[in-house]
Amino acid sequence: MNDEAGMKQAIEAAWKAYENGEVPVGAAIFHEGQLIAAAGNEREQQTDPTAHAEILAIRRAAAVLGRRRLTGCTMYVTLEPCPMCAGAAMLAGLDRILFGAPDPKGGCCGSVYAIPEDPAFPHFCLCDGPYMEKECRTVLERFFAEKRNVQK
Repeated sequence: MNDEAGMKQAIEAAWKAYENGEVPVGAAIFHEGQLIAAAGNEREQQTDPTAHAEILAIRRAAAVLGRRRLTGCTMYVTLEPCPMCAGAAMLAGLDRILFGAPDPKGGCCGSVYAIPEDPAFPHFCLCDGPYMEKECRTVLERFFAEKRNVQK
């Protein structure tokens, strides 16, 4: 399994979120090279402010593995995780996060802060990115351009 294939799975999940009218962020988690969970944002569908792609993918991966610790796993996500998602990834014990588009306003895997890599916390999760930024940004830009056009 390579990073490009992993990110393509996250991008696919983002497009599904887009089709469902959600902010199109997608996440995919791989364990030992195998896809074990993927999700797009479902905040509107679930009326749940915590139903971010990363949180849903983490929950699904834990269920597949039958454990709360996701050691040996890499999460691919199309947008740099927010504080909640970065914290959840770190607490889940993911080995690595690879994000597509950076979020200079709220990204917590290096842009504003690096929660998963902060030595103040008991777990360390390597953050890498941006990766395949153009492909990841495309779905977000299309979604928000359509939202602006509808509002005019």
